Amino acid sequence: MKTLNLDLQEKSYPIYIGQDLLSESELLTKHISGKQIMIVTNTTVAPLYLQKVQNLLSSFELAQVILADGEKYKTLDTLNCIFSALLEHRFDRSCTLIALGGGVVGDITGFAAASYQRGVNFIQIPTTLLSQVDSSVGGKTGVNHPLGKNMIGAFHQPKCVLIDINTLDTLDNQQYSAGMAEVIKYGLLGHLNFFNFLQENIKDLMDRDKSLMAEIIYQSCQYKANIVAQDELEVGRRALLNLGHTFGHAIENTLGYGTFLHGEAISVGMLMAARLSQLEGYLSSNQVAQVRDLLEKANLPISIVGKISTSAFMKAMSVDKKVINGNIRLILLKELGCAFICDDYQNQLLNQVINEFCQ
Repeated sequence: MKTLNLDLQEKSYPIYIGQDLLSESELLTKHISGKQIMIVTNTTVAPLYLQKVQNLLSSFELAQVILADGEKYKTLDTLNCIFSALLEHRFDRSCTLIALGGGVVGDITGFAAASYQRGVNFIQIPTTLLSQVDSSVGGKTGVNHPLGKNMIGAFHQPKCVLIDINTLDTLDNQQYSAGMAEVIKYGLLGHLNFFNFLQENIKDLMDRDKSLMAEIIYQSCQYKANIVAQDELEVGRRALLNLGHTFGHAIENTLGYGTFLHGEAISVGMLMAARLSQLEGYLSSNQVAQVRDLLEKANLPISIVGKISTSAFMKAMSVDKKVINGNIRLILLKELGCAFICDDYQNQLLNQVINEFCQ
């Protein structure tokens, strides 16, 4: 097992990464102060891992909420189901929520914990590659709205993140590839050696070599933890982690949540960001081709499957957390491995990129 620490002073917490961690009860129990625990999971994960987690916590007062699976259920209505369960079981402010599942479960559970009785503790147990390398770390929580993705939420840090790599054994290939999109993001935005490592090892990674999987999860979490420690509330450098996300969120919103997996939309979004970076004079055509090639080798989409009008796409982009004073801020690439926050791009070039991908 490897342990990373996300340094946020009094809100600091460990990230445990290893195999068979769902057999280690102390990793969880030492971060739980009260007796009441609500485990939030979904219909896919519950049959696989709910009993295992319950066995670790047999001395506590346990309850569970099992949600429907999918991005389209990341809503205020679903959030209210968690609140109802907490109130029905008379959970108090000493309770702990445990998010057992992927990014949707983690985001909703974290938001419920941030809101219930104005804030209770929670723990992340991510079971997908995407949630293990990205969404479980950093304290971003929230739900979607029909007009915009993740527009309703809060920053609320977990007490710990427990990443059992063995949970990826039950992850299907499409979900695994979606997680690889976020891994590739870290290489593109600030870690060229990591990008090169991914290029060299992508075949074995897609074959799920356990030692390589452990390495990319550790490197991804370490990079994100370093950025979050510097900018917890995303007032500056943390925005770099949104590489491809303004484009990707627009894809998800216009096609309908769940049509593309989040990581699939981010894959296309990163390629759109790379293409705009090329048109702005930063990247060469060969560098854009390297990005495209790595995404394809990770079995990720490089184009939008489904018809989106340019106007609808632009409208979706304008309803985004990166919009400041009506101006869409984008994350572009000066080089592979070097991202920057850009709000002075040329609008005609942005329109060109959108037209190319929305055809």
